[in-house]
Amino acid sequence: MEEESVFGIGGVCALAALNLAPTVWHRNEGHAASLVLDRVRMLATRGLPFESALEAVAASTVFTTHTVVPAGHDHFAESMVDEYFAGYCKDIGIEREKLLALGRTPGNGEFNMTALALRGSRFHNGVSRINGELSAEMLKGFWPEVPPEENPIDYVTNGVHVPTFLALEWRDLFDRFLGLDWRHRLHGDQAFDDVDNIREHMFWSVHQYLKTRMLNTVRERIRDQHFRNRGSEAHLDRLLRYCNPDSPDVLTIGFGRRFATYKRATLLFNDPDWLRTIISDPQRPVLFVFAGRAHPADAPGQELIRRIADLSRSRDFEGRVLLVEGYDLRLGRRLVSGVDVWLNTPVYPLEASGTSGMKAGINGVINLSVLDGWWGEGYRGDNGWAIKPLGEAQDPERRDREEARTLYEILQDQVVPLYYRRDGGGTSPQWIRMAKRSIATILPRFNADRMVGEYATKFYQPAAQQGRRFSERGQAVARDIAAWKTKVRKAWPGVRIRRVDHPTTQLQFGGKIEFEVAVTLNG
Repeated sequence: MEEESVFGIGGVCALAALNLAPTVWHRNEGHAASLVLDRVRMLATRGLPFESALEAVAASTVFTTHTVVPAGHDHFAESMVDEYFAGYCKDIGIEREKLLALGRTPGNGEFNMTALALRGSRFHNGVSRINGELSAEMLKGFWPEVPPEENPIDYVTNGVHVPTFLALEWRDLFDRFLGLDWRHRLHGDQAFDDVDNIREHMFWSVHQYLKTRMLNTVRERIRDQHFRNRGSEAHLDRLLRYCNPDSPDVLTIGFGRRFATYKRATLLFNDPDWLRTIISDPQRPVLFVFAGRAHPADAPGQELIRRIADLSRSRDFEGRVLLVEGYDLRLGRRLVSGVDVWLNTPVYPLEASGTSGMKAGINGVINLSVLDGWWGEGYRGDNGWAIKPLGEAQDPERRDREEARTLYEILQDQVVPLYYRRDGGGTSPQWIRMAKRSIATILPRFNADRMVGEYATKFYQPAAQQGRRFSERGQAVARDIAAWKTKVRKAWPGVRIRRVDHPTTQLQFGGKIEFEVAVTLNG
């Protein structure tokens, strides 16, 4: 509760100290939901009744939710809320019960920060289409009168900042083949179709340069950690035999992100014998590079790292699976621009959006991912590979086994053969075609320009208009809306509707049917 108070109330106080008066307030998850209470308190001290102040605050507030697991939302005992917010009840002039009601969820007696965030905002969204749909289903209890697909949970899919994550070498190539103005036309499904016009040898040359740079970085990191652990030179040579910047023609697959359990970093090793068969062909070798971190308190996540470390030292996978320590921004950027394939295997539907695959895709790296988060929208059939999730209701062990099977089949039947289907020039034209489609389909759709534009159009502009309406006409609008809602809530149980015509039992094609109803409006 102290952390949430710093985020929410502290944020309001910080802006006030800087003499900044936001037109729109946007909260990410429920952590900062306490800003609702502080903004209500500020209006209440100016004489606005609680219900009216809440309407004024909510009108200009946007709330973004990510987490589709109820347990992932902050909730606290009501006694703790009493301890921290008793003074607010006094300042606002309300009873304790009215404050606690803001944070209650159907069937739960604790104070839920997501509930407070929802009731203190009028614009709500998930961070991908799948995430929005699942959030609407999870939060349907707040709008029991309508089906989940009709409640007000919308979505804006995340995007990445192209100038930050697109490698400089690609920018230079785009300047030459797409025109210098490509940076200003990042929207539209056909905006980057001209990528197809880039000559294959030039396209592959850029990719191989970035791959060489990535392999150099990985070698440096592996060498440092190897010697730090008192390893020998001979053993290091074995470890790095496929991680060779002088010969970057080994299929390299990257996995770099948080080692949270739902991201299933070890799904690849579900059937070690099958995996060994796929990657051990001396004519078609495969290198896997893993990097990431686990939260210091996440023991299961740390166990995933230990298991990958053990496997990377085993006879079957030594030199073919590398675990790179010290995951940071530099290594992350090297990986997303330098590997051949970006692997992502989350448990559906727990990947809210994900951005690492976007960063890889805009750099011509091909995604191989479970159809979750953003990839549910990004996958087109010709721009990467998709693992169709088995579904939420399946036994976890069976789910992992079946989805790992799909992963192995894709690797064995599609990824590896396509990469090594080389022509006389030493390249795979079909691979390059797919890498080009990756850029052409992902860069114009999953960039931050599009994302911010959607937030502005869907939420910020309407919220700003509502905020101005409340501020320009003073307290009258807030009072009127609060009074109208109080009246409707009180009268609604007395509203009745009944049919008074005689039902038609048959209807011919093209015919018409009329209904006649009588309504009691209860005032």
